[in-house]
Amino acid sequence: MTITWYGQSCFEITAKNKENSDTTIVIDPFSEETGLKMPKLAADVLLVSHGHFDHNNVKAVGGEPFLIDACGEYEVKDAFVKGLSAFHDDKAGKERGGVIIYKIEIEDIKICHLSDLGQKELTGEQMEQIGDVDILMVPVGGKYTIDAKDASEIISQIEPRVVLPMHYALPGSKSKDDLDGVDRFLKVMGEEGVVPEKKLKITAKNLPVDETKIVILEI
Repeated sequence: MTITWYGQSCFEITAKNKENSDTTIVIDPFSEETGLKMPKLAADVLLVSHGHFDHNNVKAVGGEPFLIDACGEYEVKDAFVKGLSAFHDDKAGKERGGVIIYKIEIEDIKICHLSDLGQKELTGEQMEQIGDVDILMVPVGGKYTIDAKDASEIISQIEPRVVLPMHYALPGSKSKDDLDGVDRFLKVMGEEGVVPEKKLKITAKNLPVDETKIVILEI
């Protein structure tokens, strides 16, 4: 499996299916109104977590993807996807509404994308629906989502094997002055010397076992 990050909450996951061909999943493509450049992508499955312009640029993704933008359970090209509801703020959605958390299972790897989660903690029902997680994609920039400290608490709740921080300040982003950088998250997590990677290439067999690994992806 290969995971690539393009900024904001946008990821591309390429994994082998049972036919030994690729299944490509794209999550939350953004508009260039963000100040970031959205690459040309094609997908088999396209996930949109909510209707904000920095998450729902479906026209940017080519191919004929199966679009998932609602809660429920889906199976497409050997990818099992579950969408469950969450809040974009810590006031039961009264400020920014709702988002969809996605749980994805493919290649025997369980991935969870937390979207623009604003809740400072997950409910028992959400935790039950999410279940075990190997790779967690979590926002850390604050203001519009949880911040570094909140993210650390969510990570403690879920206990994933790998953490991919997202939705933080980036050069060129129009929201960079509003968001914290990833350094703050690394400091809260007590991590030093994390070298950014262009892509995460991983299999079920080489997932970390004894501790949670934080991986910083370049864009």
